[in-house]
This record gives sequence, C-alpha cells and structure tokens, in this order.
Amino acid sequence: MNNYFVILAAGKSKRFSSKIAKQHIVYKNKEIIDHSIEKALNSKIFKQIIIVTNDLNRLKKRKYPKLIKIIKGGKERSDSSFKALKYLKKYKPKNVFIHDAARPNFSIDLLKKIEKNLRNNKAVVPVITSKDSIKYKFKNQVFNLHRGNSLLTQTPQAFRFKELFNLAIKDKSKVNDEATIFLNRNHKVKFIKGENSNNKITYLEDLNENKTFYGLGFDIHRLIKNKKLFLGGVRIPFHSGLKGHSDGDVILHAITDAILGALRRKDIGTYFPNTEKYKNIRSPKMLKPVIKDLYKSNFSINNLDINLICEQPKVSEYRTRIVNSISKLTNLKKDLINLKGKTVEKLGLIGKEKAIACEVIISITKYD
Repeated sequence: MNNYFVILAAGKSKRFSSKIAKQHIVYKNKEIIDHSIEKALNSKIFKQIIIVTNDLNRLKKRKYPKLIKIIKGGKERSDSSFKALKYLKKYKPKNVFIHDAARPNFSIDLLKKIEKNLRNNKAVVPVITSKDSIKYKFKNQVFNLHRGNSLLTQTPQAFRFKELFNLAIKDKSKVNDEATIFLNRNHKVKFIKGENSNNKITYLEDLNENKTFYGLGFDIHRLIKNKKLFLGGVRIPFHSGLKGHSDGDVILHAITDAILGALRRKDIGTYFPNTEKYKNIRSPKMLKPVIKDLYKSNFSINNLDINLICEQPKVSEYRTRIVNSISKLTNLKKDLINLKGKTVEKLGLIGKEKAIACEVIISITKYD
C-alpha cells in the first residue's frame, strides 16, 4: 500500500460569494474539507494525506493524525498540485490520488474502485456523462455536442506518481485537472464510471441541501356507546365510538399532530380548539388544511409509520381500507404508509377496551 492522497484546498473561492473560504464552510454538520479528510482516513488505503492550503494557521491548530501533512499552496490549482508532487517526491510513492476539497460527496467505494483500476493502468479518472444538452461555441458559431460522448471528469484522480511527476515538470500550462496533463501528451487515461452525487461545490447555492424533518404525533380517546367509530377516515363497524369534541379519529389526529410537529407549528389544539365552531367536526376536515399548508410550503412526505394501539377492532381486518383512505387524504403513495396494530396485553383502559390510542412518526423533506 504505497498510495498517497492529496487534497487541494488553496483556492480563493472567487465564485462562491463568501467571506469564509469555501472549503471551510460547514456542510452536513462539518467543514467541507473535513469530509474528504475523513473519507481518506477511513478508507485505510493511504500512507499519507497531504492538505495543500493557503490557510496554514487555521488547519495547523487542529489535532490531525500524524499521517496528515499540511503544506502551503500556490496561486493556481496547477501550482498547488505541483507543489504537492514536489513535496511527495522524497517519499518515493508508487501512486498518488489528487482530489479537490470542493468535492465532499465522493464515496469510499469510489476510492477503492480507483485503486483497483490503478493496478493495471497509469492514470485512472472517474467520469460521468452530462444530463443536459451541450453546446460548444467557437468564434461566432455554436455547435451541438453528442451528450453521450461528452465526459465530465471528477476527482479523486489517481496516477502512477513517477509518470505524473515527470509529465508535470514538462507541462507548464495552467490545467484544471491532472488528466489534462496526460491527455496533452497523448498518454492513456483509464476512465471509469464516477458518481452523480460527487458534485463540485462552486457556488453558494450549491450548498442548498434537501432538509429532512421528523414529527411525532399521539392521540388517545375513550370508547363510548352510541357513537360511530372512525379510524383513518374510515367508518369501522364496532359497538362503540371514540369520545371527543370531534369525531375522535385517533389516527387522523395523530397524523395531523405529526405533520405540525415536523413543521414546528405547535399542535392540533392550536388550530382546532374545543370551541363550538369545531364541535363534531370530521377529522379529514382538520387534516386537509394542514396537508395543504405542508405542500404549499414546499415540503414532501417521505413516509408515514402508524401504530394503532387497541385490543379491538383488529387492524388486520381494516388495514387496506384505512391505508387507502390515508393515501387519498394525503396524496401519498400507499407503499409509503405503514399501519401496525399493537395491543397492551389487557392492561389499563386500552386493555379493557375502553380506549384506543395511536402514535405516528412522519418524515418530510423541504425542497426549493
């Protein structure tokens, strides 16, 4: 294992529109550069990790493992890359991986795939094809490029150190990646399938993450005679119904509360208090405006998990009808709704068939 990993983190982030250098912005609970450092460490395939930066003081204050070295970068990416190669020469590495700190989303599997391909190749570069139509402007003409033949190169890019070093000495051009040095000299590059998630963070808006939130809902009502039983918006034939200011539908109440919890908007009682206005209101009418507000606020539901807690009626007999009803009320696919029946082993009011309870967990995601 004579592999070395270089992280280029000396850029000024001119296009990023931030006072803080892009590589030090917090992304997914840690600085962008730390994602690359941790993955390189966790892969356990590198003898040394070299961070090339122009912010030496910031990084040298950190307590990194001994195999991490920090060196000063250059003005341009190609300058920083060559500085790293010159620094590594004394260690006589067999292979060198060069990676842009602005790509935090690569996987350890990709590192291992690159290493495997490097055994029989001198240069290995991950690529993906463009999802967009590509045009090329030359002077006053615009040409269409075949999307399938257009390769978008990613990092990490890996090379036999000796070959890359010797080519880099001869190539004085300001290249955007090391693969260009090989290609400029007509040397073979092994292109392998990259990862669509391995995107480069270039602009501030590239950090807009899909934010996921969770909500917990719970409701319980006593059973009383001479009242209809509604569960999940479905009329269930039973000897008793649920006592409440509304129809007492514990499933829909718990779902409504779970949504409000995920949205961080208090609880169902805030919007539907025990006033004359809402007396005997059907629960779908309570759920509907909350669902409408959820979707209007650019949230999508990932899934619903429901526990109906009762001795009777048996959930298995009505599961399909209830799930169909909830699917229709929430505009959510049925396979994203799970309904489970739980008993309490004859304990308490629920065990004596004097009450029914329900708990719900919901996952929602914010999108632009």
